[in-house]
Amino acid sequence: MPSEEIRALMSAAHNDRLTWNTPLSDEHAARLVAACAPAPGARIVDLGSGWGELLTRLVESAPGSTGDGVETDPEAVARGRALAGERGLAERVRFHEVPAAEWPKKDYDLAVSIGASHAWPGGTAEALAALRASVRPGGRVLFGEGFWEREPDTAALVGLGAEPGDFGSLLDLIRQAETAGLRALQVTVADQREWDLFESHANIGRGERWALAHPDHPLHDGVVAAVDERRTGYYGGYRGTFGLAYLVLGT
Repeated sequence: MPSEEIRALMSAAHNDRLTWNTPLSDEHAARLVAACAPAPGARIVDLGSGWGELLTRLVESAPGSTGDGVETDPEAVARGRALAGERGLAERVRFHEVPAAEWPKKDYDLAVSIGASHAWPGGTAEALAALRASVRPGGRVLFGEGFWEREPDTAALVGLGAEPGDFGSLLDLIRQAETAGLRALQVTVADQREWDLFESHANIGRGERWALAHPDHPLHDGVVAAVDERRTGYYGGYRGTFGLAYLVLGT
């Protein structure tokens, strides 16, 4: 298990090769923005926003719109505020260091949550219910969540640190959204290239680059071991078994 020092060193918030902390391409993101279609003046919230790249692009797409990024990681919040400032959106995109499950504001036109269902004690079902409750009648939800592309074997479960019941199929996920009162308008999944680039640029690539640049550092061997653990877990485990779906949902 990597130490806190190694986790901090490999943190996504400090990784300038990651545009998103999720397997996603610019083209795929543009399709999500188009499907969400926020209107001018829309109010948008991203619960578990990270540094808010997708939130920023949604706000940029709709003149006069505003966005609330809700995120507990102070380093991600700092990166998000810096990015919003660089794009002239500091007054329209605000970040709040509050747990997603505790965010109280409602009546948004669009609510977003990508890979953050763990922020709610009840997981996916509670996250979907909270997103539904946060939008006005006729509003939309963009929800990103994991699912099993196929039945996971032991290597996939170990590599992901998951149990078989932690996720269902893609259809199971769509049905869960329906139970929460949300209807699927567009369903897409991260493709293999998006996954491979994400894993290559995230912990594996960042750790590998750091280790090559710091061969004599006291943390070198620990970083190499952490990289090998992640590489084994992905390429020898959940690659092609665990998927990430992006659901654009209507109320």
